[in-house]
Amino acid sequence: MRERASGVLCHPTSLPGPYGIGSLGREAVAFVAFLVQAGQTYWQVLPLGPTGYGDSPYQSFSAFAGNPLLIDLDQLVELDLLTPDDLAEAPSFGVDSVDYGAVIAFKGDVLRRASGRLAAGEVDDDLKAELDAYAAQQTAWLDDYALFMALKRRFDWAPWTDWERGAAMREPEALADWRQRLHDEVTHQRVVQWLFDRQWSALRAEAHEAGVQIMGDMPIFVGHDSADVWAHRELYYLDEHGDPIVVAGVPPDRFSETGQRWGNPLYRWDRMAERGYDWWVSRVSRALEQVDLLRLDHFRGFAGYWEIPADEPTAVNGRWVKGPGRDVFDVLAERLGSLPIVAEDLGLISEDVHSLRDALELPGMRVLQFAFGSDASNEHLPHNCPANCVIYTGTHDNDTSRGWYADADEKTRHRFRMYSGSDGSSPSWTMIRLAMTSVADVAILPLQDALCLGNEARLNFPGRASGNWTWRCPPNALTDELAASLREQAHATGRWWPEGNEPKGKKPLELDYGDPLA
Repeated sequence: MRERASGVLCHPTSLPGPYGIGSLGREAVAFVAFLVQAGQTYWQVLPLGPTGYGDSPYQSFSAFAGNPLLIDLDQLVELDLLTPDDLAEAPSFGVDSVDYGAVIAFKGDVLRRASGRLAAGEVDDDLKAELDAYAAQQTAWLDDYALFMALKRRFDWAPWTDWERGAAMREPEALADWRQRLHDEVTHQRVVQWLFDRQWSALRAEAHEAGVQIMGDMPIFVGHDSADVWAHRELYYLDEHGDPIVVAGVPPDRFSETGQRWGNPLYRWDRMAERGYDWWVSRVSRALEQVDLLRLDHFRGFAGYWEIPADEPTAVNGRWVKGPGRDVFDVLAERLGSLPIVAEDLGLISEDVHSLRDALELPGMRVLQFAFGSDASNEHLPHNCPANCVIYTGTHDNDTSRGWYADADEKTRHRFRMYSGSDGSSPSWTMIRLAMTSVADVAILPLQDALCLGNEARLNFPGRASGNWTWRCPPNALTDELAASLREQAHATGRWWPEGNEPKGKKPLELDYGDPLA
């Protein structure tokens, strides 16, 4: 992270493709090639886990599993797990957004056909051996996850606290009985996770070969209705029925009079410490099997977190509770070595959070859309950024830069124009230039900003229960002209190297000094 570089933020669901949602197939490989052509070092993605209610990658059924919706179906035809006729039955999906209901129905059906053919022995024996080896290697989390998802389906997707008592409370005899009764579904869930990991590993290898690193995203908290909480109830503040006693959120601030009540169960950090933070070691180790570095969401929660009684409807009546501090990071470093982590240190940040981040020498974050609402002391302005940070034009929770400028008040827009020396006619690329010319070691650009899109391309509206996470990159949008503009920005700002001077792992860069996009 100490070399100047830049990258693009684009979750795989947003990639183009034929089956209603982005996947880990040829469009993802083409995106890696585009990043190289554009002179970019990093591809940042959002959490990769299986999504539940609201389709949010931040509310996953597991902190360890992958999202089956990302599996590329064409590769399954190549493995003889599917036939071309299976895919010919695909509905006519739109290309501009994800219709999750239709995608889940179609992909769920064809993935069951694929796992059924594998279970029936209709494919190469080497594939079955590969699956068995994978299941044995990942058994620590995979067994619980596969049974959890099988039970979710058996009980009509109800929260695990509403299941049959023996299954909900993990009574040994009940679990053994359910594993036998749901054997086929448990096997299906294992197959799907193997397919996801197989494809993701191949894609990551393609990225490494091209000199592109993948930045992942790890939420600090997990969802209550998840295999993690169900399988490790002792690590959370839960009552005798498994329901949370206290939940996570953030207190009221200038953005919300009632704060944000996220509803995630809170960790029993005392018990985690007694066990040597083994769950966190497993979680981070698994994540680093999939990505090269991690954006650790809500980093401030390790210094102190907002605890809300579970029966409170808002986040108003809560209290600050001291977090584990650097203890957990010391254990992680001892067990896993150097920690490639970016600390998400946005929002209401106190001095103890800065002290923890700096003691660990972790890069923090700056967001340009937050920079122009006050005076020259604003920490998000480029001249106030430290080198050891990652600067963004905006994040997945923000509007696009074009949408931000359109909706900003005139005072904010005036500050933006004065600071940037622009007339406001191209806020997206003005933001990109500010990020790229900053002293921040890494600049990350949401793909929507590179494409100069407005708020129709916004990915998430925090606080909105549905209709998020649907945006998709238009087909044929990743043009040679766009790549050239990003490449010239990267070269001019020292974030890429010309041919003959590139570091090991980076491909040579040919420069043509074409006109950048307006």
